[in-house]
Formats: sequence, C-alpha cells, structure tokens
Amino acid sequence: MTLFKTTDIVILTAGLLILILWLVLYIQGRKDRGLFEGLNDEDYPFHEMYFVGYRATQILKINYKNKQARNLRRQLGALYEAKFADYYLRVVYAQRYTMALTVMAFAAPMYCLSGSTVMFIVILIGGVAAYLYYGKATQDLIAKKKEDILSDFSDVVSKLALLVNSGMIVTEAWEKIAESSEGTIYEEMKRSVVEMRNGTSSADAFQQFGQRCMLLEIRKFTSTLIQGILRGNRELSQMLTQQSAEVWELKKQMVKRKGELADSKLLLPMCLTFAGILIMVVIPIFSNLGV
Repeated sequence: MTLFKTTDIVILTAGLLILILWLVLYIQGRKDRGLFEGLNDEDYPFHEMYFVGYRATQILKINYKNKQARNLRRQLGALYEAKFADYYLRVVYAQRYTMALTVMAFAAPMYCLSGSTVMFIVILIGGVAAYLYYGKATQDLIAKKKEDILSDFSDVVSKLALLVNSGMIVTEAWEKIAESSEGTIYEEMKRSVVEMRNGTSSADAFQQFGQRCMLLEIRKFTSTLIQGILRGNRELSQMLTQQSAEVWELKKQMVKRKGELADSKLLLPMCLTFAGILIMVVIPIFSNLGV
C-alpha cells in the first residue's frame, strides 16, 4: 500500500512549486518594498506586499506599451496626475500578480490539511478571480470618482453662477468655492488653484481640471468657462446661469437612476424570500400526499 496516490503527488508538486515561487519572489522583491509604502490602504489593500507581484512583472517583462496598458495609463493619468500615471500603472500590475499568487500559495497547505482536490482547485480558481477582480479595481475607482464629482457638480455650478453674477471675477470665485467645502470636485478645484498660483493660465488650468474629472458634462462646463474668459464676464454670467439649470436636471436624473438601482437590488432578496416561503409551504403538502 502506497502512502501517496499519484494524484496526491501531482497536486502537491504543483502546489509546492507555486508556494516556492511565491517565497522566491518575496525574498527577491523585498528590496523594492519602499516603492509601495505611500499608497492608500483603502484603494490599495495589502500594498505592503506588492513587491512580490512587482518582482513577478520584472521576471515576466510585462509590456507596458500594448493597447490595454495604454488605456489603463490614460485612466490612471486622469484619476491621479499624468506625471504619476506610469508609477500607478506598475502598481496596478504588481497588485494583480501579488494578490493572485498569494491566494494560490495557500493551495498546497490547504490540500495537506483537508486532503480535498476540490479545495485545491477552488483556491487556484480564487487566485485567477483575484487577478481579474483587481484588474477591474481601477475602473471601480474611476466610477466612484465620477459619481462623487457629479453629486457636488450642480452645487459648484450654482455657486459659481451666483458669484459671477454678483460681479466677482471667475478665478476669484473659483478659489472661493474650492475652499468652501470638502469633496472630490473641490479637491480637483484646489489643484487648479495651485496650478494658477504657480503660473499656469486660467484657461489651461480649467482645461486640465476637465480632463482630470473625466466627464463630458465637466468638459462642457470648462469650455464654457474658457469661452467666458475670452468674451467677458457679462456673457459668462448668462452662460453659467443656463448651464446651472441643465446641471440640476442632470442631478435629478442621477438621483432617479440611483432610486431605480436600489429597487432592482431589493428585487433579488424578495424573490429568494418568496421562493423560500413557497418551498416551506409546498414540501409539507407533497409530503402529506405521499403518506
């Protein structure tokens, strides 16, 4: 009688190779751990371990110039700043490989403890799922940023229209609104204020603001500001008043969509509850009929 079956040997060999690979990457990659110390815990969980995946990307010689990488770099440039896009591109790839390999490294130990081939396969699938999930994380961050910006956008346009109507010049009104509250759009406005103080023209600062916010409505808004600066404060006041009304309509539609989405999320639990009640009622009836 053999102690291990052929299946056990194959599975343990595969699992141990993954574990050894993880350990090698950990040891070799520790020299680069300082690259990820400043990352946000909320957006980049377990970033202290990203040097494992970063070392894997170096060994694999990941191509950062293909179409997928270029699209991701553009999104990251809008999400953060263009000058940091290459850094965050490498962070995202390091994150994906780290999380995938870390999950897969548990496959061999869990197989030894459980003796279950299904458990081994599930953990490997979990590693692939982690790789795919963290590939989508950037899109989730962008979607969240867009939603946060839209939620305060109508207030910003209304305040700006009011201040410009009162006779305040655009840049002063912009700075006053930027300092008036907290939120994603206000942080982006503060960045524009800093840029203008450092010598960037107001038109360029507004254009860069629109690019960072990644929304068609914001770009239309910044185009209005730039045109208003060229044409004069009086015409800008009229344009902002008109756009303020349009933005409030946009906010109403967004709130309505959120309500519809909340209703659709409640539909599944209701269906499951109904199915559970139906089973509780029907099974006893059929049991009695079988007696």
